[in-house]
Amino acid sequence: MTRTLRLGVNIDHVATVRNARGAGYPDPVRAGLLAAEAGADGITAHLREDRRHITDDDIARLSAELTIPLNLEMAATDEMLAIALRHQPHAACIVPEKREELTTEGGLDAAGQHNRLAPLVGALAAARIRVSLFIEPDPRQIEAAIRLGAPVVELHTGRYAELDGEARTAELRRLSDAAALAAKNGIEVHAGHGLTFDNVGPIAAIPQVRELNIGHFLVGEALFVGLGDAVRRMREEMDAARG
Repeated sequence: MTRTLRLGVNIDHVATVRNARGAGYPDPVRAGLLAAEAGADGITAHLREDRRHITDDDIARLSAELTIPLNLEMAATDEMLAIALRHQPHAACIVPEKREELTTEGGLDAAGQHNRLAPLVGALAAARIRVSLFIEPDPRQIEAAIRLGAPVVELHTGRYAELDGEARTAELRRLSDAAALAAKNGIEVHAGHGLTFDNVGPIAAIPQVRELNIGHFLVGEALFVGLGDAVRRMREEMDAARG
């Protein structure tokens, strides 16, 4: 199997719990530091336009305090571009965003939004911020990522996570084919959304995938076993599948 698979831990929903009471706890920055101690390779945070969980102050503190890479998930807007350029995270993953959604619903339409995305990708790249596009495992979207010059794509695994039986097998094949196509064209492949201890193995086993970004499940599991143990268990599941 190929190189070690990286784990990015998304801390958004630590902030969701904090914001439910308007208190200063639990602190998502503390969660990021704990995840790093437990073996996370990076921390992901989605600064939404409505600031429903992660806030601007969280991004500033994460940028200042993390000793591992910060991956800023962001909508394709001028406001978010300005924030990314100000804080200079290691990476920026451009995601679709709708105010009424509970969580990110599907991948970015990179093919249909080329003219909007091109200047954002160019500006982030010029600032030496690694650009990622969160897309469906669709050849058309990968071809769009190639045209845009994005060095990374993150494949949306939400549909895979919701299916079972033959339907899940077919979606896994689609993800595997998309990963192979992207890697063949020099694009680094990440994956994420809806991954758990029970379903991460087949995704982790796709040889072209270099990084998984997992958040909601780990934050939920942390309620029972602690964040450190949840991260370490996920790392073990990924390593076992990779080996």
